[in-house]
Amino acid sequence: MNKGITLEIPSQVEYLSLVRAVVASAASLDHSLGDQRIDDLRLAVSEATTNAIRAHARLDSNERITIRFGIDGDRIEVEVQDRGSGFDPETLDPAGPLTDTGRLEYEGGFGIPLMKILADEITIESADEGTTVNLVVFVSPPSEN
Repeated sequence: MNKGITLEIPSQVEYLSLVRAVVASAASLDHSLGDQRIDDLRLAVSEATTNAIRAHARLDSNERITIRFGIDGDRIEVEVQDRGSGFDPETLDPAGPLTDTGRLEYEGGFGIPLMKILADEITIESADEGTTVNLVVFVSPPSEN
């Protein structure tokens, strides 16, 4: 990652607004990224950070959450890393797809599906010592072949 920024925050929801502000400000440095894409990235990172805070809360952990931001050519990449107990990303989404009206009965569980919609690429690596979510937004969306 070029032009990198690393932010470490306490595992508290009060720091979400700081994360959103830093990501939006850093993303706006690339003047070719439109406001809507900056908003998409800000929301996706907010969801990933919220999940990290919840992972730490389940363990009553005071560990810090690390957010790394970088611009590399035509891509903006943000990595959110927690030190929670990990999870299996394949076992998510018991409530069904986001477009299913039955989802209205559920509160929560929208974070990862929403990140998949908002980011151009998402990878999740999770193990017993924590989870890393990597979000990529292309400055110019990838062309469909």
